[in-house]
This record gives sequence, C-alpha cells and structure tokens, in this order.
Amino acid sequence: MFNDPVVLLVSVGLISLACQYLAYRLKLPAILPLLISGIVLGPILGVLHPDELFGDLLFPIVSLSVAIILFEGALTLRVQDIAGHGSMVRNLCTVGVVLTWLVVTPAAHFMLGVSWQVAFLFGAIVTVTGPTVVIPMLRTIRPSSRVANILRWEGIIIDPIGALLAVLVYEYIASDQNALSHTLQAFGLTVAVGVVVGAGLGYLMGVALRNNWIPLYLQNTAVLTLMLGGFAFSNVLAHESGLLTVTIMGIGLANMKHVDVDDILEFKETLSVLLISALFILLAARINFSEILSIGWGAVLVLVVIIFIARPLGVFASALGSDITVNERLLLSWIAPRGIVAAAVSALFALRLEAQGDAQASILVPMVFLVIISTVVLQSLTSVTVANLLKLRAPSPNGILIFGTSKFARALAKGLIENGITVRMCDTNWDSIGEARMDNIPTYYGNPISEHAERTLDLSAIGQVLVLSPYRQLNPLVTYHFEYTMGKGTVLALTSGEQEGRASHKVSEDYAKKLGLFNATATYGRLAGLISRGAKIKGTKLSETFTEDHYRETYGNRATPLFAVDTQGHVYFYTLDKPIKPKADWTLVSLVENEESAASEPVESMS
Repeated sequence: MFNDPVVLLVSVGLISLACQYLAYRLKLPAILPLLISGIVLGPILGVLHPDELFGDLLFPIVSLSVAIILFEGALTLRVQDIAGHGSMVRNLCTVGVVLTWLVVTPAAHFMLGVSWQVAFLFGAIVTVTGPTVVIPMLRTIRPSSRVANILRWEGIIIDPIGALLAVLVYEYIASDQNALSHTLQAFGLTVAVGVVVGAGLGYLMGVALRNNWIPLYLQNTAVLTLMLGGFAFSNVLAHESGLLTVTIMGIGLANMKHVDVDDILEFKETLSVLLISALFILLAARINFSEILSIGWGAVLVLVVIIFIARPLGVFASALGSDITVNERLLLSWIAPRGIVAAAVSALFALRLEAQGDAQASILVPMVFLVIISTVVLQSLTSVTVANLLKLRAPSPNGILIFGTSKFARALAKGLIENGITVRMCDTNWDSIGEARMDNIPTYYGNPISEHAERTLDLSAIGQVLVLSPYRQLNPLVTYHFEYTMGKGTVLALTSGEQEGRASHKVSEDYAKKLGLFNATATYGRLAGLISRGAKIKGTKLSETFTEDHYRETYGNRATPLFAVDTQGHVYFYTLDKPIKPKADWTLVSLVENEESAASEPVESMS
C-alpha cells in the first residue's frame, strides 16, 4: 500500500495536519512533531523515501516552496514595526551573520574533522534562523513587543542573506581557478539581480493591485504565479538570487500605499502552512543518523559553540551603541532556532558537492538537521522560562477593547477595570471619548480599523473585542476586521434587533451569529434606556453559601448578567450560545435596575 505514490502523498498531508493540530493543542512549535514524524517515517520505519518518490523534482519543489514561504513572511514586514530598532535588525543580519559564520567554521573544522571548504559551507548555512520556527515560537513565548519585532524581522530577512552567503561559499569551493574574483563577481551579480528584479516586479505588481487591473478572483493566483516567475527568472540571470528577489518583492508590496495585501497574505499563509509541514516531513525522512553517530561528541561541541558562543557574541556585538537592555540582549541571544531554509539549502548543496565527488559533503544534511532539532527543542521548551526570569514576557492578552463609548459602555468599562481587567475604549465621537477620558478610561479616538489605528492602537494586551456602538454601518466592518486579525470567537457584539424583522432589513446569517452579547434583548437602545432610568453596574462575589441560585433569587428579573471573573482574573461574558456557570469565589457583574424600573419593564434573567 505504501508503495503507491498517491497514498504516500496523501499520508504526508494527513500526518502534517495531525502534527499542526497537536502543536496547537500543546502550544509548541509545529516543527517538533513534524520532524519526529519525518524521522519515524524515514530512517526508523523506512516507509517514506523522498528521493524515490519525487526523483529529480524533489529539489525544484523544495526551492519553489522556500520561495513561497519567504515571500509570505516578507508580506508581514511593515516599516512602522521596525521603527526604533532598525539598526539592531540590520546589525544582526550583517555583523551577526559574519560573526556566527567565523565562529562556527573553525569549530566545525576541528571538532567534526571536515575540510575547511565543508566547514565554511556549514557555518554559512547555520547563520539563518527563519520565520517558520521563530514566529510560532513567539506566539507561545509572548516576549516584549520590541524583542518580538526584532526576532520576526531578523528571521525573515536573514534567510535570503544566509542562503546568499552559502551560495558564495559554494561558488568559491566549486571554482577551480580565480576563486576570489569569481566569488566577488557572483556576489555582485546576485545582489544586483535580486534587488532590481525584486523591486521592479514588486512595484509593478503593487500598481496592478492598486488600480484593480487584475480581477479579484485572479489576484491570489496572479501574485503567486508572478512571484514564482520572478524567482525563476532571477535564478536564470544569477544563480540563487531568487530568494533575495522574493523577499524584496514581498517587503515592497507590504509597504506600498493603498495596496491591500490582506487577502493575498491569508492565501499565502494557508499555502505556507501546507508547504512547511510537508517539507519538514520529507526532508527529515532523508536524514542518515548513522553519519551523526559516527561523529561522536564533536557534534555536541559544535552545538554548544553555536548556541552558547556564536549567537550571544553576534547579538551583543550587534547591540553596541543601541538602547537594547541587557535582559533584552540575553533573550535575543537565547532565541535563534534554525528552520526550513537551513534544511533546504543544506540538502541542495550537499547533493551538488556529492556529485562533484566530495565524500565529506554527506555530513552536511544530518548535522544541519541536528542543529535544527536541538535549537528548536531546547529553546521552545525553555524560552518561556527564560523570558519570565528576564521579566520580558508580555502578559496573557486578557484585556478588552470596547468599540463605542456610550454611557452604558463606559459603566461596563469601569466595572471591568474595577475587577482588574485591562480595558481600552475607542470611538469616532470626540464628545464621548472626552467623557471616557474624564472617567480615567484609556481611549483611542478614531476608526479602530483605520491605517492610523493599525500603526498606533496598542492591542498587545487585548484578547477580546466588544462592539457596543450605535453605528450600524460600521459595526459589521469592525466585527469582521477584528475577528480576522484576532481569531474567531474573539469579537462579541450586541444584538441589533433586526434578526426577526422584515426580510429586506435582516442582517446576514453569518453576521447575525455574532450578535449575542449578554442576551437576546440587550440592544443598544435597551441598555441605554436602562442606564438612563438609573440602572447600575454591580459586582457580587459568590461563595459556597451564596451561589448563583441565591443571586437569582435575590435580584430576580432586575439583574441583566454581563460577565463573570474567575479566581485567576479571567473574564467570561454572558452570550446567547455560551452559558456561564459561575463558581464560588467568582465575581458576578450585572446591570441591576432599581425596583421601580424593573416593575415597569422586566429584563431577561440569567436563566
């Protein structure tokens, strides 16, 4: 059965999906289960043989996949994100790369017993980190925003630089005469082609998107095809310049004014997850562990040099003269996992050197994978602890962003703040914003989905969004925007009361499902009316002797439950589809009417 190529390809897809889900549940970088799966399927069970499965197509597929991954990563790089620490990223990608290369090379030569040529090539390959492992790790670690932005930019920019360095070293090794002049010529040509083709094609692509020259349904396909075309064309003009081309192309598109790349980015992210998963399994299946075991303790010593000497040296040298604190430098020194580009480049050049008769080239792939596995496992398991010790871990995003600053919304915000919940309010109404500021509530004045908000509205501590505004045209846009950026279930909105109206007035079924905050009758108008008649936000701490049932008996239909806060400070909002069962020591917060108002207009109870 496993001799059938179709069965093998489908199996790799299913296993990669299972690995991604397992990593999501365990909050670990997906590379760990992916590598383990590849090793089990390849070296251990002998079921998967990528070279036999793909033949000569294996490394063209790897090259194109890496190009897509780098392009997707480059699309996330915004110039405003690097403001204030651009010099640090620049130094890490230049000074840091050179220092890592010069430190690792002699270590590999003397400790692994390989030639200087192979040692220089190995040192160049392991200078890269890579977004495929850095970005998932950052989601788990949650370091300070400055450290996170530096690592993210470094991971994406350093990939083509490290790959370019490896290409230059290979060109030097492969050249029989005039090696230095040949290498310098190759370097100049590669950089020139990468910059010119990448910037030119990226600009033309951006102009086409901005002016809607490409139909909407063709945009994703067109961008992907043109990007791969630019990658291949660059490689034809200058060997291995394609990685630099796609990186520059992606950064240019991401930073062009009035060019919306959100849909393209979503498509590329989906494609990248699929490609990354499959590539790690396929390349891990090619590892020959007997070659690593034959090295002995030399491999361990090289790992020690890479992790504990080369990386800290590169970080501290790159941070000279900057305002990066010592703790930030230490955390940057510790987080440097290697990823898919290192794996793909090592496999590519190992094959080429083996074809030239270099017997020691076979050690490249297993050693690079050993570095990948070691850095990912060690740093993913310890970086959270290190970030906590250095006091550089951002708090769990448990805060609330409230769109709308009505009197009820302000009362709700104060109730949340009194219970230790981080709150920020935003609105386009200056008078309402002024009222919120008078109540000492953090605010943002403006449209929360504008480009200005994207640059200046700090959402690092925000985990949920409440849509409480009266703007019926803007509310759906805000809802969909934040649900897209923060994930499904993170945006809660008040019912509009239109679900049961005339067909021409009904909201869409998809949007209607999101309008269930508090209860079925909690419209903007009703809540505003209750507040105007004297209803108050009131919190009550439950206990073993005063349970939710006792609370209901005490307040009856006078209380509209809003949210509950558990003993850990987590907030849970009442909604139509997710009932809450508060426990002892939880705080239950409701909008409580006075008895006169309740008698004249009953409010839906907690049941």
